[in-house]
Amino acid sequence: MRVGNLKRSIVIFFFFYFFSFNLYSENTNGYAVTLGALDKITAKFSEFDIRVGEKLKFGSLNIKIHECQKRPPEEIPENFVLLEIIDEIDLSNPLIVFSGWMLSSSPSLSTLEHPTYDIWAKDCKIIETN
Repeated sequence: MRVGNLKRSIVIFFFFYFFSFNLYSENTNGYAVTLGALDKITAKFSEFDIRVGEKLKFGSLNIKIHECQKRPPEEIPENFVLLEIIDEIDLSNPLIVFSGWMLSSSPSLSTLEHPTYDIWAKDCKIIETN
């Protein structure tokens, strides 16, 4: 390999190496989450929005959203929701039944499985920018 070709190869390598980091986008933090819920006793399906940092009561469950993130549109669609679900059927002894991340594309992997309720993440709402 000649010296000219070697220099050109090194320049091309460093060009792609340093500028390839800009090809991937960061996840966008959302302001609200859409959850799906099923009451197995009444067979009633509900869908509701909860703002990040707020709580919602659904039956005996108290749901608190800590964070949500959405992938950018040029990547495979995915919503990540960090939440905590507390069952308050016994008010003197509330029980944490779920604490962690839920993924909207894989509800069977990260859903709440409760004797009375099923809860799953559907969407993370983000502020649209034009």
